[in-house]
Amino acid sequence: MRKPVYSSIILKKGKEEPVLRKHPWIFSGAIAHSEGEVQAGDIVAVLSHDRKLLGYGLLEEGSIAVKMISFGTSPIEKDFWQKKFETAFSLRKALGLTNNRSTTAYRFINSEGDGMPGLVADYYNGVMVFQAQSTGMQILLHTLAESLLSVYPNHLRAIYSKPAEYTNYSVKNNNLNEGFLWGNAENVVIKENGFQFEVDFMKGQKTGFFLDQRENREMMRRYAIGRSVLNCFCYTGAFSVYAFGGGAIRVDSVDSSGTAIENCERNLQLNGFDAFPHSCIKADALKYLDDMKEEYDLIILDPPAFAKHSHQKANAVRAYRHINRLAIRKAKPGSFLFTFSCSQVIDSSLFSGIILSAAIEAEREVKLLHHLTQGPDHPVSIFHPEGEYLKGILLYIF
Repeated sequence: MRKPVYSSIILKKGKEEPVLRKHPWIFSGAIAHSEGEVQAGDIVAVLSHDRKLLGYGLLEEGSIAVKMISFGTSPIEKDFWQKKFETAFSLRKALGLTNNRSTTAYRFINSEGDGMPGLVADYYNGVMVFQAQSTGMQILLHTLAESLLSVYPNHLRAIYSKPAEYTNYSVKNNNLNEGFLWGNAENVVIKENGFQFEVDFMKGQKTGFFLDQRENREMMRRYAIGRSVLNCFCYTGAFSVYAFGGGAIRVDSVDSSGTAIENCERNLQLNGFDAFPHSCIKADALKYLDDMKEEYDLIILDPPAFAKHSHQKANAVRAYRHINRLAIRKAKPGSFLFTFSCSQVIDSSLFSGIILSAAIEAEREVKLLHHLTQGPDHPVSIFHPEGEYLKGILLYIF
């Protein structure tokens, strides 16, 4: 640890209740004052107004001033992070992911869901990719890598740190902790439910692959037989690969990124589907939906987040309603629509309301078949419902 004795944050009277309920966020308005020298990224002791120890957290800049890493009075010992990793590993082992020949990639650390707010870690067939999304976790990256190696002695070829949104620490220190923290590797090929995908963990979006959709892709495969499929915002083309694996007679994949289109083509080829009836189309998905005829009977909408901050919510609501209205209106009778939102500020209730409005405006008969969410390797702390960021709905349109 960087400090044997931690400085303290004292909460205002009455502001300890969320911490006692194990919510990991402490907002700046809840803090009365600090004791000792503190700066962003420090581990701090969190005390109630009457100086009772509530736990420990990472001090951050912004409205969320502290992100809790432990609750209660237990001290932070030398093996603190190792125990966090062991707990995370135990869950993934219980899920059947740590020694699985047909699936060699999974989310290993899911931030607050694994008690490590500000850190995402994805395992790609021997390569662990860290994304530190807070100053505290960026500072700790080398310590975390050392702790990880004691948990994964025979599973890893490399540990790579990929920058997320820039924090003041990363700017001041010129991304000091970016790159390989241990070992070395190039792009990797993973398996997911038996399908193969090339992962560009250095340059790809997020950590390189959207692992949170694994179960949803598998569900979509079961509905794809004999259908013409449109995969909007295709990125790596994973949904497209699954569609052919499920017996689709045609798949069109649309993305505005030329790199995404290349990735889609490569992954179709990797799985032997490059000769199947398909098109990988570089186009704006909204315009494509607007211009197309009623030619698809299974549509996937998995757009990037339309809102990352609360002040963008209104625009995001309009964007989600518009794109879903187009898809519902243009779908052939008897179609399935898999539609998703990964915007954290759009909760499941609001997303359901958006889809209802889109269906009304599209003037189609629509049935709701399933509510969808992220896979179980992306756990959500029951004390932190905000961690359920991926919302999805399966619709039947007639």
